[in-house]
Amino acid sequence: MSTPALVLGGTGYVAGELLRLIAGHPELELAAAISDSQPGERIAKSFGHLAAVYPQTTFASIGTASMILTETKRAALFSAAPHGASAALIDRLLTSAAAARCDLRVVDISADFRHADADVYQRIYGHPHGAPGRLKDFTCAVPEHLPKLKTAHVAHPGCFATAALLASVPLLALDLAEPQIFISAITGSTGSGRKPTDGTHHPTRHSDLYAYNALGHRHTPEIRSCAKAATGVDAEFAFVPHSGPFARGIHATVQARTKRPVTTQAVLAMLRDYYLDQPFVRVLDQPPRLKEIVASNYAQLSAVASGSSIVVMSVVDNLNKGAAGGAVQWMNRMLGFDETAGLKAPAAGWT
Repeated sequence: MSTPALVLGGTGYVAGELLRLIAGHPELELAAAISDSQPGERIAKSFGHLAAVYPQTTFASIGTASMILTETKRAALFSAAPHGASAALIDRLLTSAAAARCDLRVVDISADFRHADADVYQRIYGHPHGAPGRLKDFTCAVPEHLPKLKTAHVAHPGCFATAALLASVPLLALDLAEPQIFISAITGSTGSGRKPTDGTHHPTRHSDLYAYNALGHRHTPEIRSCAKAATGVDAEFAFVPHSGPFARGIHATVQARTKRPVTTQAVLAMLRDYYLDQPFVRVLDQPPRLKEIVASNYAQLSAVASGSSIVVMSVVDNLNKGAAGGAVQWMNRMLGFDETAGLKAPAAGWT
């Protein structure tokens, strides 16, 4: 029997991608897409591209979701709710599930459970954590970097962090690079969410490229803590994000100084060996390209070494591998499914 899946934050871009992936998943079945702002409205009204799979399905309230948990023994919860709101909603549903003896597994795609310390979270986001008592129950990591999960639930790293960590962690884990990493990454406009802003408005962003929050982006501490957890190395990360003139995808260029002489071919071989058993990471001889991964859960890496410098390039889809797809990948592992279930579709190509 299919496992019921609930999606919090139902009308956002990441939620829409979750709904698309759940529709094609062999083990999951949508039980509720939760949107307190639009309960009763058809999913197809917000996501026209999903009309074929959800023609009459409507958004549900958080109360309806709580009732659903009383009627099942196991369920999957994906939260794409905004930062600052997700934690309290998750806490409410976990409480309902516990009272009903429902085994509810959670993957949070917001930032609310990415930091184990509530004070660190408040310092970064400027408001108290919504459920500090739940922090111990969550682990934040990219699936490829944590072979065995020791907590009941997962906080999926952000899209920038996913691209940066896939490139950076092998350099530190294999003792190839000095613990000072420089990251320049470009993201598509969907990374800023569905609500229009100056940074996502098409006439502003079209045919333009610009940096923002250089060396001060709020995801930098997340990258550092996840890298340390994966490698044991407390590296320094200098991160410069950019806004790109495209809708989906992230291209990250990670640069570091080598600890010892190494050739490009040697680095590529080590990267391939590091990700040998990881079905969604591909290491290429040539530079990776966004069009080859957009709308998929696949990541591409490549590398170049010269003198004392080493560069690793990484591309991921920000809505899929960097958010919804990575979350489904985690849930597959948590529920004992094949890790690739529902995620094998290749990239869209000529987007």
